[in-house]
Amino acid sequence: LSNAEIAQREKIPMCQDTGLVVVFADIGRKAHIDGGSLVDAVNAGVRQGCKEGYLRASVTADPLCRANTGDNTPAVVHTELVEGDRLKLQLLAKGGGCENMSRFKMLTPAEGTDALIEFVVETAARAGPNACPPMLIGVGVGGSFEYSAVLSKKALLRRIGQASSLPHVATLEQSILNRVNASGIGPQGYGGMTTSLAVHLETAACHIASLPV
Repeated sequence: LSNAEIAQREKIPMCQDTGLVVVFADIGRKAHIDGGSLVDAVNAGVRQGCKEGYLRASVTADPLCRANTGDNTPAVVHTELVEGDRLKLQLLAKGGGCENMSRFKMLTPAEGTDALIEFVVETAARAGPNACPPMLIGVGVGGSFEYSAVLSKKALLRRIGQASSLPHVATLEQSILNRVNASGIGPQGYGGMTTSLAVHLETAACHIASLPV
């Protein structure tokens, strides 16, 4: 709690791992970007923010050679064409602790919501203190193998505690939240009833033979 108070007062990160920058860019069909590429502009902003904010450099240029880029670039940029003439950018700073706890499972449709709940609760329990609880749990259901993971990150952009607009999904979110908080893991793994602040679940159409989570 003291750490959180200092971070808020001094306007500095709560954790030394300020994460890999993940950007969701909604590009209006009528929008035009001058002066270079969007990705280059995003990376220039990340580079500047890393320097001015005194953020730890946490990104490697190559996943095997492991040389640090020194400025938290490059960002991961997801683009989507939308209606209108505006550019909308939403950013996540995805730290290694939470990212490393990510999991995927291809359920069968017959396993249904019971298996989905068990998988998410099990994932949160396995993460334990490594994801720095109390955590926000993003779940992507449907789409394809790779798109369900993108959905899980998009779910994190929702205002904390804002339930899904779909009643059956909102009920599922609350059920998972109750189960995770009943685990007793608690803040930073020290025990308690607040392991997760919220569960946000996003869905997409998928193949009749698949239930990717």
